[in-house]
Amino acid sequence: MSPYLEISPEVQQALAEHKPVVALESTIISHGMPYPQNVETALNVEKIIRDNGAVPATVAILGGKLKLGLTHEEIEYLGKKGQDVIKASRRDLAVLVARGEDGATTVATTMFIAALAGVEVFATGGIGGVHRGAEVTMDISADLEELARTPVMVVCAGAKSILDLGLTLEYLETKGVPVVGYGTSELPAFYTSKSGFSVDYRMDTPEEVAAAFRASRGLNLGGMLVTNPIPDEFAMDPDVINKAIDDAVAQAKAQGIHGKQTTPFLLAKVKELTGGDSLDSNIHLVYNNARLAAQIAVCLAR
Repeated sequence: MSPYLEISPEVQQALAEHKPVVALESTIISHGMPYPQNVETALNVEKIIRDNGAVPATVAILGGKLKLGLTHEEIEYLGKKGQDVIKASRRDLAVLVARGEDGATTVATTMFIAALAGVEVFATGGIGGVHRGAEVTMDISADLEELARTPVMVVCAGAKSILDLGLTLEYLETKGVPVVGYGTSELPAFYTSKSGFSVDYRMDTPEEVAAAFRASRGLNLGGMLVTNPIPDEFAMDPDVINKAIDDAVAQAKAQGIHGKQTTPFLLAKVKELTGGDSLDSNIHLVYNNARLAAQIAVCLAR
């Protein structure tokens, strides 16, 4: 076990007793939503995971320690500090640890820290991917590389629809990452359940997904992406959300927004352009993913 890793007593006991554990990222708290909805959502997600038979393990970097399993007070701290917390990808870990600083973990960093402790299932909203215009900017999320090399299953509502979804799927194929559609053959597009792009495999039960990941572990392969469509009652009108995204992308380009600031800027701008409807959808898709991740983790632990 890494000397830099600090696991909460609850999570440590669950791991020792081979109980199901689900990792959760912290960037969604600090950068994905405003306060206090970010804290309320994070605590509700933990409750949903517990209600479905697993132990939640929210991940962050606090005081230079890689933390697996946060207290309510630590979640509140991240929620209030918001975007003043560094959005930490894999490249930032060594410096944050050496300096004793705080960091909110992205999908890539959460996967890395979860794998250090042996946590195999991770629930999030949506993964990063290939950004629009990446043929010029080379802006490709580290999430995709992490999926290729780290043996953690990521349950999400697809890639964020601010991205180039076709190129994201092509990149994942090149890296050997299987993309599973839960109850669907089509890649969900975060705010909507359909994107027009096909996934690699459709699976319809948590048991089926768990069996596939168990085989993946036995073969020493990397991660697996499970895409779980947003429930229809919380999905947005595709025309409305796509127009908002196109306008947000155009504004980001005009303002020279790039790198790790791109996703927070686009999500905030889409929220503004949709009158807050996108935030409500975001919250409910995270709940839906947490529920499924816990059910899969329970099957894996049997």
